[in-house]
Amino acid sequence: MNTGVSKRVARFRDQYWERGEPGRETPPALVSAVYRLWLAGLLLKLIGSSWDVAWHFKWLRDELAPPHLINTVGTVIVVGLTLFHTYTGYGVDKHALWFMQAGTGIFLIALPIDLINHRINGLDITSWSGSHALLYLGTAIMLVGAIRGWITLYPHGRWRWFGLAALWFFFLENVWFPNQHQEYGVLEIASWDRGDPYAEPILLQFAADQIGRPVDRESIVQFSLPIPDWVYPVWGLVPAALVLVVARRTLGARWSATAVAGGYVAYRCLIWPLLAGADFPLSTVPLFLLLIGLAVDAAHLGRVPAPVAAVLGSAAVTGLGYGGIWAQQAVDAAPPISYPSAAATFVVLAVLWVAADRAKVGQSPGRPLVTA
Repeated sequence: MNTGVSKRVARFRDQYWERGEPGRETPPALVSAVYRLWLAGLLLKLIGSSWDVAWHFKWLRDELAPPHLINTVGTVIVVGLTLFHTYTGYGVDKHALWFMQAGTGIFLIALPIDLINHRINGLDITSWSGSHALLYLGTAIMLVGAIRGWITLYPHGRWRWFGLAALWFFFLENVWFPNQHQEYGVLEIASWDRGDPYAEPILLQFAADQIGRPVDRESIVQFSLPIPDWVYPVWGLVPAALVLVVARRTLGARWSATAVAGGYVAYRCLIWPLLAGADFPLSTVPLFLLLIGLAVDAAHLGRVPAPVAAVLGSAAVTGLGYGGIWAQQAVDAAPPISYPSAAATFVVLAVLWVAADRAKVGQSPGRPLVTA
């Protein structure tokens, strides 16, 4: 560490490293610095996890693989920030801190459980395992704390809206993450059918041995798409749409949901050629999420009562979502889906959307956000 950095660290320690209770007055410059570090840590976690999915569709698991190491650096930053908030009380109220602590705790508990799960069950390629679900849950709760802290305390200025939009982008990515299994899986099967499988022979053999089959198309399908066809659209439209609903309300700008959904789609489009250039497996990109963002924004135009808007919005999300997946299947590629599941998607989404309205989910816990 050079002298300049050492001096800044020492000055920061002397100025801010003192015991305090959450909710204490925090200098705006410190709030800005700490929450930008949150964004940096979450960005590293995002890059690592995005690479990790492609990695596991090519090679056998390796705890010291580069994507794991990048993700670990991001996790260390986030855990360190949670410890800082806990000890000093700076940059959080008691509610934000509780969410940060609970989410970080669940995440850290899930890590050894996931390692043990892999040691016992081997590959466990699916994103839908119980240990993976705990990782997503911990990250989601942790992000709720960061979002609340940002809304409550972050100073006014251009970063206020864009930083919160970035946090909602990370939240949407975390919710969507397990669906990437099907998005990679459908192209893994296509690569086998072309005679040029993405996965290395050692991975294909390992996956086939787990189900007691030779390496053939049936074992590839079991490895690539072990999830029922209804899961992709139901999970992709119900939780994702609800995330966009709450994001729209906290951000306040007219096309906020579209911006968050578009940011995620743009990110997936950006990493696609990077992974291709590095010779990693490719996935389909959920372009139809843009339609979901538009439907959520349109439902917030204020022309009809809230319950009616929720029902109409749910109908629009369901129709555009299933139609968008069908169009992607016809034009390029998309995971297989069960179309009769659309009825359940509409009903569950409408009920949860109305419930969120009644519970006033998305109301700012602090001063109003400057809209963009």
